[in-house]
Amino acid sequence: MAELTALADGTLPAERRAAVEARLAASPELRALVERQRRAVAATRAMASEPAPASLRGAVKAQVGELHARRARTWRAAPRLALGGAVAAVAALLLVVTLGGGPAGPTVADAARLAARAPSGPPPARLDHSRAKLAAGVEGVVFPDLRRSYGWRPVGERHDSIDGRDATTVFYAKGDRRIAYVIVAGSGLPRPSEAPGTVRRGVAFQTLTVNGRPAVTWQRLGHTCVLTGGTSRVELLTLASWRGGGTLSY
Repeated sequence: MAELTALADGTLPAERRAAVEARLAASPELRALVERQRRAVAATRAMASEPAPASLRGAVKAQVGELHARRARTWRAAPRLALGGAVAAVAALLLVVTLGGGPAGPTVADAARLAARAPSGPPPARLDHSRAKLAAGVEGVVFPDLRRSYGWRPVGERHDSIDGRDATTVFYAKGDRRIAYVIVAGSGLPRPSEAPGTVRRGVAFQTLTVNGRPAVTWQRLGHTCVLTGGTSRVELLTLASWRGGGTLSY
């Protein structure tokens, strides 16, 4: 159960990820628990991006020691994933407020900047005989095959690390234009506060500009995705919200 919590917040060691994901694949109940945990972590990080008043900072600093003791007692007395994860999320939020520096880790803009790099490997193949999925993904979130419906063919792939987070990018081309689709491992990154938002098919998307190029960001299964490159915001939104006849999970 502790490893499930670590998988949800992005701290699970890489050598244990395959075994834990295999357990998830065999259990809808465990997948539901992990998804709820990822949503809780994402919500906590979003809350942490809001500035806190000085009075709250002082109160939190005085209570950090007590919180650690309470967390230890709760961990022994209750289900680890539900209560232990909730206390850990609160502890993370309180520490962020105390330090006053906002959420740590990579940002959506950091992920979007990976699109400026060149592919380091060949494009992923189509997954089996699927018309919607490629044989590449991050922690269960697969990349879409955009050829059949939109004419964007995969032309390369690369793997990076941003502030300790693994990130995979698949590059697509259509004529002389190129776009990049980035998926970041671990729980969702803080949403850009000033970026305009829109909702399509029940999913919240935000549009922004990074290095002079339009970009769209959203979350799939608790993971941050970014689509950016040489096309319009309207087309990026269309590609990002495509579900391939319902075969892609969001």
